[in-house]
Amino acid sequence: MPAQVLQRLTGPPERPATQPIMVNWAMHYGQAAVLGVLRSAIAQIGPRGPVASAKCTVVRLTSDQILENAAAVGAPPSTRLRTELVVDLLHQAVYAFTTGVVADALAARGGPGSGQRHAVLRPGRRTGVGPLPRTDAHGPDD
Repeated sequence: MPAQVLQRLTGPPERPATQPIMVNWAMHYGQAAVLGVLRSAIAQIGPRGPVASAKCTVVRLTSDQILENAAAVGAPPSTRLRTELVVDLLHQAVYAFTTGVVADALAARGGPGSGQRHAVLRPGRRTGVGPLPRTDAHGPDD
């Protein structure tokens, strides 16, 4: 299906009976690269760890559904076989958690992100916290 999505969205003639492997890989790796940059930005800002990776799994699944439905080649999740959904979810989760481990490790080299600094200076769940002063919002090297 990835090849069909890319072909529909970019305009080359479709070949529904075949899945051109290079087009298939281009869609897989292209989408993974774009969403990997997003996960890296999330880690740089502050949210890291398994919860951030779980959220990235949802973003990855949502991205797939949007592109597949926009290209009219995918079916809504409620109409798919459960086994297909489970396999898709597992694949997306492996991608998201693997990407998260790498993104989190790279982001940790730069110290805490702005979101983490905010949490330390203004701990707890409460309303009216507001933004940090500019001098506290960025790390020493920013």
